[in-house]
Amino acid sequence: MFVPLDATPRDYAWGSTTLMSELLGTTPSGGPEAELWLGAHDGRPTPIAQGAPVSEHADLADWFASDPRTALGDLEELPFLLKILAAAHPLSLQAHPSLARAGEGFDDEERRGIPIDAAHRNYKDRLHKPELIVALRDGFQALCGFRELAGTDALLADLASTAPAADHRAQIEGLRESLAAPDGLRATVARVLGEPAQDLVSAVVAAAAGGDASSDFAAERALVTRLAEEYPGDPGIVVATLVNLVTLSEGEALYLPAGNIHAYLDGIGIELMAASDNVLRGGLTPKHVDVPELLDVLDFEPRPVPRLEPAVLAEGLSLFVPWDVPDFELLRADVSDADAASTPEFELPGPAIAIVTDGQVTITGAHGLTTLDRGRYAFVTPDEARLRFSGSGTVFVATTQDDAPTS
Repeated sequence: MFVPLDATPRDYAWGSTTLMSELLGTTPSGGPEAELWLGAHDGRPTPIAQGAPVSEHADLADWFASDPRTALGDLEELPFLLKILAAAHPLSLQAHPSLARAGEGFDDEERRGIPIDAAHRNYKDRLHKPELIVALRDGFQALCGFRELAGTDALLADLASTAPAADHRAQIEGLRESLAAPDGLRATVARVLGEPAQDLVSAVVAAAAGGDASSDFAAERALVTRLAEEYPGDPGIVVATLVNLVTLSEGEALYLPAGNIHAYLDGIGIELMAASDNVLRGGLTPKHVDVPELLDVLDFEPRPVPRLEPAVLAEGLSLFVPWDVPDFELLRADVSDADAASTPEFELPGPAIAIVTDGQVTITGAHGLTTLDRGRYAFVTPDEARLRFSGSGTVFVATTQDDAPTS
């Protein structure tokens, strides 16, 4: 069964006023349109479109509760949440917990009687939130994972070389020394976030303004200046200099496992994650920052940019699979007027959500079919079994992996 859905973008302040509506082919709201949620998460289960099969149910969560076997097959719940993310301003620096940590943290906050909607609550559910993102346009910018220390030291040396005052230079040199000490990365982040760091923030911002476009670190300098304009005095500005900065071209992807520090900065992408809303923030935000909890969650191992390369299943079919969790995978099908009978098939491992991001695509399963124009999306029940694609355009299909936990 194919069930058309009808969601409304969330209006977080960092959202773009144009990118979402351009993708969906809708009239701009006039305000920010940041995220389109497609799934059954308690925070905003996706409405079922009027006139669709099972439209007697208000949304996916209501339907799943009424008829889980038809909707989910062997699964107890939908283990993923699919989003369109459209950012015009930086999101907060953040990380997500492991499954074990999320369970412990949720139970602890429940025992302490912290309301689920309290601003200082860290854990909204017992689930982890690994996630992947695929850029839908060139120029998607993100911070992701602590940079290898040699690269960070080179960046800080470059900043120190253009510091406008001796005290600014001393602050940055002190930061370099702190990072070089044993357990230096963790200790430095703890100090920057846990103590007044205005002098250090001011030094980094002043030094960043002194470079030029020919600098090897021009992009990092520009980012510091931008963050200082958006979040003046925020210690997350300093932490951002310790994190990989990457710009994705259309179709390129990142995978952010538990503990990875990251922040999306600008652009539009398909985001797929475990069905959780657990976020530990580390700066660039007016929201609650729990430094001790964040430090326990963060992965402080410096790593290269965590790119996720897709497996090519057939011509036009690529599959993005996270390397450490079974909760989700993301198929991309690029279709070009092929006869549906000769189109490569995709064996559906479980329930799915499909969204067309370009053109018009027909999806044919074992029992039915649906035709989706750009910006439209539908839930797919697991009994459709094998999917074939025809038409002309691009469709993404979020689904589970073969070894996703069953009931």
